[in-house]
Amino acid sequence: MKKHNFYAGPSILPEVTLEKTAEAIKDFAGTGISLMSISHRSKEFVAVMDEAQQLFKDLLNIPKGYSVLFLGGGASTQFAMVPYNLMGKKAAYLNTGAWSTKAIKEARLFGEVDVVASSDDKNFSYIPKGYTIPNDADYFHITTNNTIYGSEIKTDMDSPVPLVADMSSDILSRPVDVSKYVMIYGGAQKNLAPAGVTFVIIRDDILGKVDRPIPTMLNYKTHIDKGSMFNTPPVFAVLRYYKPCAG
Repeated sequence: MKKHNFYAGPSILPEVTLEKTAEAIKDFAGTGISLMSISHRSKEFVAVMDEAQQLFKDLLNIPKGYSVLFLGGGASTQFAMVPYNLMGKKAAYLNTGAWSTKAIKEARLFGEVDVVASSDDKNFSYIPKGYTIPNDADYFHITTNNTIYGSEIKTDMDSPVPLVADMSSDILSRPVDVSKYVMIYGGAQKNLAPAGVTFVIIRDDILGKVDRPIPTMLNYKTHIDKGSMFNTPPVFAVLRYYKPCAG
């Protein structure tokens, strides 16, 4: 019997994924040890992380020069990490719902935020058009799918400044031209996996341009250099991306 979930939050996982996961909880990759108990530094789990990142690159045709990260903290942590790492003095944001509103609030802690347009006048029921993106912004941030209000940006827009997108709710639901973005991020639970891991696709050369010191765990470079293994990764959630568990 097919099961459907019409909630805006968690996604339905394929039965084969659930079955493989149940097996891994008992005996992971033939080690005789549970996924919950094995070292995340073991060669078996490092292989999971490496293949998960490569599969993500393959599925989205991610160009060279980009890194794929699997981090904790949800997309909500990214609301602060993005300006921490990318905003020098000013950033531009398009306000299309609850999540972009929260992202704007966090960004204002780091510098000037230019909200180029907002649809809050009609309860976020539409995507604004006809706005101007300032050329002096360090980046332009959009939220492509607003689950609470039902609006979606369905095309990869052109931007005169680096483009950043929260794609928590629609990643892998359509082809994406990753080359138009310097960064795409999202909580995995809405479209890809259970809660516990956040994906980040980031162009490597966009980093290292801000003057402020960045705490180690909030610095994207830390996680790029360590292949998302600087600290203990969310091993259970990352396993969903691994080929033996793919449905």
